[in-house]
Amino acid sequence: MNDVKYWVGFNFISGIGRARFSQLERYFGDLRQAWEAPAGELRSAGLDSRSVEAVLDRRPKICLEAEMEKLERCRVQVLTWNDPAYPARLKEIYERPPVLYVRGGLSPEDEWCLAVVGTRRATVYGKQVTEEIVADLAQHKITIVSGLARGIDSVAHRSALRAGGRTIAIFACGLDMVYPSEHAGLAREIQDHGALLSDYPLGTSPRAENFPRRNRIMSGLSLGVLVVEAGDRSGAHHTVGWALEQNREVFAIPGSILSPASRGTNRLIQEGAKLVASCADVLEELNLTAACQQLEMKEVLPPSETESLLLRQLSTQPAHIDEVCRHSGLPISVVSSALTMMELKGMVAQVGAMNYVLAREMRAEYRVRVE
Repeated sequence: MNDVKYWVGFNFISGIGRARFSQLERYFGDLRQAWEAPAGELRSAGLDSRSVEAVLDRRPKICLEAEMEKLERCRVQVLTWNDPAYPARLKEIYERPPVLYVRGGLSPEDEWCLAVVGTRRATVYGKQVTEEIVADLAQHKITIVSGLARGIDSVAHRSALRAGGRTIAIFACGLDMVYPSEHAGLAREIQDHGALLSDYPLGTSPRAENFPRRNRIMSGLSLGVLVVEAGDRSGAHHTVGWALEQNREVFAIPGSILSPASRGTNRLIQEGAKLVASCADVLEELNLTAACQQLEMKEVLPPSETESLLLRQLSTQPAHIDEVCRHSGLPISVVSSALTMMELKGMVAQVGAMNYVLAREMRAEYRVRVE
């Protein structure tokens, strides 16, 4: 996108959020025209007087080229909500961020994310169960999302990394700083095996009001939120609130009724959160058990020449096995056994009467090869 720098520019301006970005994009078509527009046109686009004043005041003070050079120096990628690489699940939420800043890299594997949150004052019990359950989730190819905070957050990130999994940290400040500072080394590890994400421009300090709002990204990226330990006033409750608003699953690990650190999680379970005693409870609730097994099979048994050929004959439209045989030039015995194995590996799906389609997760992967 040639107009990314204009998205970056508007993201610096207080009061220009999701709704204002939508108004500007809808009226002007692209944000370059919006950035260069006079006050009258900004009003015509739907901006109120306060927002127009903010744009007119801040715009001359922002050097877009300098900001883009700074992002490049810091190795920060910018994604707008129009970018194909922008996380699809995050795009679904109402309060989706117009601009995402990324260090490291997002991966198709991150479609299966779980946010793991909890108290900064984690107990020995809280740390132990986080290590065990997160390690199991990571081994099942679940990407762990958290906030890099002290306590449960940092244990979750480290446990995912130790298990060889992916993890994503969501910042409440610009990606050119790390908060808390003692987690700078952890942030570098996460960047190498996942991603650091923020919707705040470089140079933004970690102000208290930023943390509850950034939590919408943690839950928005994820299939659900797992709360390990949370007191009555824990910040984890903000993430749960966003998860419920976004129609995400809420999980909680029970604890002693005598422990202040478990009061919040026990109450969440009373209110309907899924009680989690093991990784299997999460996978079962999210219907990921079979999907994880299929992913493992795909990794152990990559596509053979025959499978690659058959994949090129399939699409989102059902194709009968006879048609697949005819187009591939293979005998029905070979095609039948290959399609059976491909179905077990999650590559294709039978939709009845020996008709087959590409499985959803395979479509994007093989579209490049086909075309």
